Amino acid sequence: MDDYDVMALNAHLEKLRHRAVASVHGGQRTSTGSVGLRAGRCVGHCAFYQRWPRPWVDTFRDTAHISTGGRVCCSDPLAAFPNRSAPLVPCSGGWHYEQTHATIVSEFDLVCVNAWMLDFTQAILNLGFLAGAFTLGYAADRYGRIVIYLISCLGVGVTGVVVAFAPNFPVFVVFRFLQGVFGKGTWMTCFVIVTEIVGSKQRRIVGVVIQMFFTLGIIILPGIAYFIPSWQGIQLAVTLPNFLFLLYYWVVPESPRWLITRKEGDKALQILRRIAKCNGKYLSPNYSEITVTDEEISNPSFLDLVRTPQMRKCTLILMFAWFTSAVVYQGLVMRLGIVGGNLYVDFFISGVVELPAALLILLTIERLGRRLPFAASNMVAGVACLVTAFLPEGLPWLRTTVATLGRLGITMAFEIVYLVNSELYPTTLRNFGVSLCSGLCDLGGIIAPFLLFRLAAVWLELPLIIFGVLASVCGGLVMLLPETKGIALPETVDDVEKLGSSHSHQCGRKKNIQVSSSHV
Repeated sequence: MDDYDVMALNAHLEKLRHRAVASVHGGQRTSTGSVGLRAGRCVGHCAFYQRWPRPWVDTFRDTAHISTGGRVCCSDPLAAFPNRSAPLVPCSGGWHYEQTHATIVSEFDLVCVNAWMLDFTQAILNLGFLAGAFTLGYAADRYGRIVIYLISCLGVGVTGVVVAFAPNFPVFVVFRFLQGVFGKGTWMTCFVIVTEIVGSKQRRIVGVVIQMFFTLGIIILPGIAYFIPSWQGIQLAVTLPNFLFLLYYWVVPESPRWLITRKEGDKALQILRRIAKCNGKYLSPNYSEITVTDEEISNPSFLDLVRTPQMRKCTLILMFAWFTSAVVYQGLVMRLGIVGGNLYVDFFISGVVELPAALLILLTIERLGRRLPFAASNMVAGVACLVTAFLPEGLPWLRTTVATLGRLGITMAFEIVYLVNSELYPTTLRNFGVSLCSGLCDLGGIIAPFLLFRLAAVWLELPLIIFGVLASVCGGLVMLLPETKGIALPETVDDVEKLGSSHSHQCGRKKNIQVSSSHV
């Protein structure tokens, strides 16, 4: 088949799919809204039930609590006594806390010599996310999007319940790690399903809208934590709805794109016809078969992401972008605890700030493309962090305003990187590639708290300098990525290489797709 025939065939297949999903009507609204709700549930893994209480010993008072920037440390009032060398023994009555409701700090006594365990609980969750990126991302490309999505939802629910009733700290940590693994599977798989099931004109909308569910979760979470003060109650409130998502088995279809790459074109056509029917569209029954003939199906591997020049460049830049977004985003959120204030109000405001980010993306991403808003948002975040670090303390309103701009910028960058990442990888590698690159996001989440608190101990504004440099460098690097505005999703690595070499918006569909009947 010559190049002209391949281009015509690919254009025809895109026309067929576009006819079925010409706009986000009933079929896609159901699927997009369903997985979007699951995206909002991911926020439940935030650390509201990790907040520090004020501990003191009831009887002997051999330690005292000192509040330092929202954290707790211990001092020894017996240090000046001459017989201080005698060993200290734990108080027989244990710790007593001022708060009437339980947190994991009071539940497992994560204070003084055990205070490091609190940071470890957040790090282990992000480590679970990282493990999920490697394992479940690969599994979704090999065994299907929806089956891994459902398994992950079940896993989040089961492990979350065990976490809530963990009898001791080791059990809590192990199952929190597993909840992170399955949580990563639900989030990345649902995003890929939505990206693959809609047409190119709607990808920008649904890609941003699904991120807004995460923002809505941030806004709602302080209210949940306020009215359900115990950590077990919060854990169950954000865990139990995951069992309802198992009903998506009857609502959300498998990705037609993935089915085609697995030589299951007949199933893909059935799904496209159902979507077309829901959307009031018509697909001719004469269009009867899609087959994959020219190249063998291969299972995804990391080497596929770096073997060719364009894929290698995209992978490395996207990994850095994911890492930067996580470090800066989580660092700015956790910085709220250092500068003081009401935890519930500050967390709520930090969520509200993200809503304009989604609006700005919708207004700019189709007019200006992906790269320019992606780069600009990182630059805004970087400059804002650098400026805030050197503003005088006597101008709190100005510091707050500039810092808010930084939060707005990094939120935009975080939301755009999801879309760009899914648009730059071929179908055979998309879920694995997005999961692997976003694994750097999880690595950033592990590093962020240690980076923030250790550097802030040296100079309170030093973390902002690091955040500003990272975001500014990222803003320059993303301009090296190919533009994906208005293009069809690449199906093979060759499509990605063509996209990078020519920046053509007509790079076509998959070279190895053959159609037996062409009447639409």
